[in-house]
Amino acid sequence: MTTESTFPPPPDAPAPPDPADVDRTDPAADNDDRRLSPGTRALVDWIVVVAVALLVAFLVRTFVLAHFVVDGSSMYTTLQSGDRVFVNKLSYRLHDPNRGDVVVLHQSTAASERDLIKRVIGLPGEEVEMLTNCQVLIDGRALNEPYLDPNVVSPGNCGATFEPVLVPENHVFVMGDNRGGSQDSRQIGPISDDDLVGRAFVVFWPRQNWQWL
Repeated sequence: MTTESTFPPPPDAPAPPDPADVDRTDPAADNDDRRLSPGTRALVDWIVVVAVALLVAFLVRTFVLAHFVVDGSSMYTTLQSGDRVFVNKLSYRLHDPNRGDVVVLHQSTAASERDLIKRVIGLPGEEVEMLTNCQVLIDGRALNEPYLDPNVVSPGNCGATFEPVLVPENHVFVMGDNRGGSQDSRQIGPISDDDLVGRAFVVFWPRQNWQWL
């Protein structure tokens, strides 16, 4: 038969902790948020939300979507001066330009830089010609252009006519819908794909001019 001996603790030994007094929380869980007041935490949350929103807006504006203000009458009556349009900057990273697209292009010369808005008329490898009656020919065939206003584009009011022009690879031939009041590929030549900012796809302002393009 064995007996269990117990010995009293040394006089200077600390008393064992009372289980009721033990702090069962993990000190690592005491993070900064617990040391911030509710008002400060709300302010930090708003700063983070605004910063993320600005970053997303910057990325969208740079790589995806832009807006363009029409200046002048070269696309009249499809577009009015002062119209605001959204431009899809991804379009021509995903596919080639299509005939009839309304595009924003960047023109750079020794004297200035500017953005223009025009319509794609001719594609790479095609011959484009315009007759004195304002009819555009693509490889000798008449181009149907329902977007033109016959009260604006008519014989004697269609600007410069031209002999057949071959559109080079990776270029497009553009013209304004107001043929008599547009500076376009007739003067500046075919436009390189690299100079296409994107495809304008909707007029969003003013509200009464809203339309898909």
